[in-house]
Amino acid sequence: MGQQEKVSTSLAGAVSEGISASLATVDAELDRRYPGDPGTRQPVHTVYVPGDVFDAGTIRSWGDQALAALDEHAPDAATFARVLGLADELAEDVYGRVRAKLEREPIEDLRVDFEDGYGGMEEDHDAARAARIVTEAYADLSAAPYMGIRMKCMESAVRDRGIRTTDVFLTGLMEHGGLPDGLVLTLPKVTYPEQVTAFVRLLEAFEKAHGLDEGRLGFEIQIETSQAILAADGTATVARMIDAAEGRATGLHYGTFDYSACLGVSAAYQASDHPAADHAKAIMQVAAAGTGVRVSDGSTNVLPVGSTAHVHEAWKLHYGLTRRALARAYYQGWDMHPGHIPTRYAAVFAFYREGYETAAKRLSAYANHAGGDVMDEPATAKALSSYLLRGLQCGALDTAEVDALTGLTRADLERFAAPRRGDLTATAQ
Repeated sequence: MGQQEKVSTSLAGAVSEGISASLATVDAELDRRYPGDPGTRQPVHTVYVPGDVFDAGTIRSWGDQALAALDEHAPDAATFARVLGLADELAEDVYGRVRAKLEREPIEDLRVDFEDGYGGMEEDHDAARAARIVTEAYADLSAAPYMGIRMKCMESAVRDRGIRTTDVFLTGLMEHGGLPDGLVLTLPKVTYPEQVTAFVRLLEAFEKAHGLDEGRLGFEIQIETSQAILAADGTATVARMIDAAEGRATGLHYGTFDYSACLGVSAAYQASDHPAADHAKAIMQVAAAGTGVRVSDGSTNVLPVGSTAHVHEAWKLHYGLTRRALARAYYQGWDMHPGHIPTRYAAVFAFYREGYETAAKRLSAYANHAGGDVMDEPATAKALSSYLLRGLQCGALDTAEVDALTGLTRADLERFAAPRRGDLTATAQ
């Protein structure tokens, strides 16, 4: 080993200490506002079912209807692949995984919907019934990984009804054994940050009433109005909404049709790939980055029903929109009909299976400092491991094949995917 160079400095240690002291407030603010991704599973979709329709058989019924649609309109892998444009080498694998998913876990995230349609005692009854059914589903292992309700919004005309339904549902859960780990609440049509704060106060009151830990109840914010993106003073309202949630916001969900209509987009052109939709979701994505709040795309209202020709066209559209969203890092979307979930899973599975070998080898090379034809940085290692974890969580990838290619354990992947603040910078230096 050669002689080490002499290292000299010109500044006293007090300079560094003074700079650190001056940035202490900023350091604390970074930790508070940008804790990074929580590292928990994000569902690939959310299914909305009206409160008066939801029952104990809803999840299995959606899976059975989706399987029946495949049996009728794509009874084999070759047909399904031809409709969607799947590569030959993926056809059998993706088709088999889709069918297995529909049998095992047809819905990853279900929201019982109380936003529109009815009120009064009928809504009370259905909200209480939903609480009982959700509790029973988690008890007998028939539940989706995530379940909850979408209540009415915080606007004056329906505010009291939304508050009451939230109370009835949550109280019902407590009476039937407590809040499930997969509980999710969705607050729709949020326009002002103050409406988010008001919902926080409601959840705080419920937690105190039942002796729950502060912050136990989180919620998603639905972005459906132009004012939710750009405030009257020119600021990005959605960023202020995340702050107004006081750490309780778990997601930002784009409402395709309400948002489009708000901007005056004609009904025929209201879609998740419209430029207005792209703009809104880009703002949502930037506002949420690093905060631990996830972004979800919206839905398509073109239903795969009727003739085989029409079903194939609807499938092709839905598959394309889902793949487009995944490429833009919108890893979740809405599905409005059982016929949508075969193409949801086909798009998701193809997305991960097409790229997992390359991602795994790049991550392995990074972890082992082996180099290669791509020079990756710590932030890219985070993206690669997150990609593999998402594929594992939804069933697109198997643990054994990822382990074999990366040489890493699940814990290793999780460590790369969710480094502590400062780790990326320190490693890059």
